[in-house]
Amino acid sequence: MNEIGKVAGTAAEKPVVIPVEAYVSEAYARAESDKLWAKVWQVACRVEEIPKVGDYVTYDILDESIIVVRSAPDKITAYYNVCQHRGRRLTEGCGQAKQFRCKFHGWAWGLDGKSTHVLDPQDWGKSLTPENLRLKEVKVGTWGGWVWINMDPNCQPLQDYLEPAVSMLDPFEFEKMRYGWRQWLYVACNWKVALEAFNESYHVDGTHPQFTKWGSTMWWSKAENNCGYHGRGAARGEPGSVQGGTAATGELMAAAGQDPRLAAADYQNEIVRTLNAATTDTFVKAANRLADELPPGTPFDQVNAHFMASAERDDAARGVIWPKIDLAHMTAVGHDWHIFPNTIILFGQTFALCYRARPNGYDPNSCIFEVYHMERFPEGQEPKTEWVYSPEPTEQKWLKILTQDFTNMPQMQKGMKSRGFAGPRPGPVQEVAVIHFHRLLAKYMGTGAPQPIA
Repeated sequence: MNEIGKVAGTAAEKPVVIPVEAYVSEAYARAESDKLWAKVWQVACRVEEIPKVGDYVTYDILDESIIVVRSAPDKITAYYNVCQHRGRRLTEGCGQAKQFRCKFHGWAWGLDGKSTHVLDPQDWGKSLTPENLRLKEVKVGTWGGWVWINMDPNCQPLQDYLEPAVSMLDPFEFEKMRYGWRQWLYVACNWKVALEAFNESYHVDGTHPQFTKWGSTMWWSKAENNCGYHGRGAARGEPGSVQGGTAATGELMAAAGQDPRLAAADYQNEIVRTLNAATTDTFVKAANRLADELPPGTPFDQVNAHFMASAERDDAARGVIWPKIDLAHMTAVGHDWHIFPNTIILFGQTFALCYRARPNGYDPNSCIFEVYHMERFPEGQEPKTEWVYSPEPTEQKWLKILTQDFTNMPQMQKGMKSRGFAGPRPGPVQEVAVIHFHRLLAKYMGTGAPQPIA
């Protein structure tokens, strides 16, 4: 395993500065097309978006467009979205098709990528063959209920690329989750600035100060292969020693001196009111019952155990069965994973809050940013959702927590261009995932590696 693939942790990291070129250079943004996006595995859609044969989703990344289609009951295929005649795109958005037909001259292809119609083929003599007429395929794979594509025909197998996410996150069975809601917008910053607002939690006290009501927490951060991840660590003691449930749960939080029964309900209600994600109605209801079900003075650990058992019973009664994950594993995985280059997953036993950032053309100062909440629903009871464009990053559209994050992003992009800024200096303890991201990026781009702080 090379240096990029080794585990990075608090003992191994040294303070570094990241060159700003990756955030502000148009030349760098253009180079990403060939050096990065054409070489990496990236999420195109969810498997449940294409359940029936002929269902397709169009995934666009810079100048490339990919058709992801359910080509057979047990097969998903991906093709470059381009007519082999004159280059017109065949699809946009999502839909259902028996074949892909070009609206320019009517050439058509089956779901298997084979040519089914060429107008007046005799005009080309014998130069058109079944092989050179086929739609050009793109590597495709699935993990966790996501469909991943890679434009590099010689790419590393998906499962190897994703490790250790596969082995560490498989127990959470993301493939059994479904969309609760999904929204997107354009943000006036580089896609990396947007992504880095969510692959560390060191920003919580500064960006989301309302959460210090339940104590102030330090975070551990690790990285391995193409993944960076972090979780809750020791308490800072500001304003009091924080007690927290296992990271990958619906989280029961309380600061020193707080009644954990009341603090848990307060925290859960705050999360659902200001984020509407990273928890479920089941967790909220279980937390709101704690004061009635347990006497004052019940120790935190007992409150937490009762809270989790109660929520699990409630879910089971409505047909949502929790995955069996032992406490040690839940502690080890943390609660937030960044899969290189552009996917973030924050999760618990029955939910996940996910982010995807993509460049908006070659303007380094703009990106497409998508947010979606998933959870386990009783079979057949998942809501009908679609992508909603919510261009204004206001509390009315995005609620408080995401609005606080969106407020930072354009201001960070502006600051990157300052003569008074040497470059980002992510923390070597709590922001290891950020440092690792840029080491991986530099491996693909051939420039911009983090440098020791002089």
